[in-house]
Formats: sequence, C-alpha cells, structure tokens
Amino acid sequence: MFTGIIEQTGTVVGIKQHGNVQRVTVSCPGIAGRLREGDSLAVSGVCLTALDVNSEYFHADLAVETLERTTLRLLQPGAKVNLELPTAAGAPLGGHIVQGHVDGTGELVTLVPLQTSSGTAPDPASTDWRLTLRVPPSLHPYMVPKGSVAVEGISLTIAATNIPTGGDQIEIAILPLTWSRTNLHTLAAGAPVNLEADILLKAAAMRTGADHGHIHESWQVTESWLVANGY
Repeated sequence: MFTGIIEQTGTVVGIKQHGNVQRVTVSCPGIAGRLREGDSLAVSGVCLTALDVNSEYFHADLAVETLERTTLRLLQPGAKVNLELPTAAGAPLGGHIVQGHVDGTGELVTLVPLQTSSGTAPDPASTDWRLTLRVPPSLHPYMVPKGSVAVEGISLTIAATNIPTGGDQIEIAILPLTWSRTNLHTLAAGAPVNLEADILLKAAAMRTGADHGHIHESWQVTESWLVANGY
C-alpha cells in the first residue's frame, strides 16, 4: 500500500523487450540503494516489482496488462517518473490509501500558474498551480469535490468538477512543492496520466450495488453514511 506522497522522481534510461514483457530501467540514486530484489514500489502510480537492483538503478518488467491499462506503455528514455516506496505498517498516512492499481488514464488539459495579485509573472517555484484533467467515463462517479484521487501516483484533492453537469473534467490545486518534486512540470497539454480512484469510494459503490460507473442517482457519500457502513 502507498499513500501518494512522492519521494522523488526517477529518470527512464532504457526500455527493451525481455521475453514476453518490456523491461524498463530507471535511474534513481536516492531510492535504488534502499531497494532489494523483489521489493514493490510505485512508478507513476503503478505498483511494480524491483529487479536487478544496484545503488543507482532498478529494473522492472511491464506485463501486457500494465502496458494496456497505464501510461507506462508510452515511456521513452529521458522521461521522468514519480517514485514511492510502500508505506510501513504504523507509519503516518500522509496522503490517502493508494494501491498502485491504475483504474484508467486521463488527459492533461492545462497546468497553469495562478496569477499574482500584482499582475506580475509568477515564480514557478513559489506559486500555486491549477491542474485540469479530462477523466474517462468509467471514473466519473468517483470524482467527488474535496475527494481524493491519485494522479501519476500523487495523492491530490479534487477542487472542482463539471461532471455533474455533463462535462468530463476535474480541477486540482497544485502546490509549488508538488509541482517541483513530481513529474507534473514535465508534462504538456494532451499528455496521458494514470488515474486511481479513491478505494473508499469504490468500496462504497460496491456496497450499494453500483457497477462500473453506474451509481444510483439517490446514492451520496455523507459522513453519516460512512459511519453507518463501517468506514
């Protein structure tokens, strides 16, 4: 299990076919030295197994399912990926519960800095940003204002959405630290992003008989509902 708090970014340095899977090589001196063969880690929100580890690199195999469901199929040498090690039992839950099981991919519409009150050009390292994403229909029911979503493995809070009025977008406030320490600042408009919906919302939907985006109109997540249902 992860929490969506990115520890560092790594750099893809190689991709090659390895049997019937693709093997990716990632340079990440800060994290690689803490890994052992067979350890799990989240790579841009995808739970992978570390292989052939040394103090600077790790390798990971990308199965067909991973390539079909995530943005990792588009990786190229030089790409930046977000990295997080699993959360130890008893450790603080800094973000929200993230499994590393991507539900689908969205599309980056815009990532723009908020304008300063003086009207001067904002400093990227010290300004808030506004991220707008296009979300696939299967994930629309789980895009709740003030709810959590993992974007490229980053635990983020949905600030606004036009989905209830027939749209397909969500907006998220991005802090300067998040902008600078993750791969978000390397992505351009139109880039695909890995999305994982909040597991609590998915579990709640299953308890109500909802299935793959068809939640009953009368169903709403409220504090009293969550308490009554053991969350």
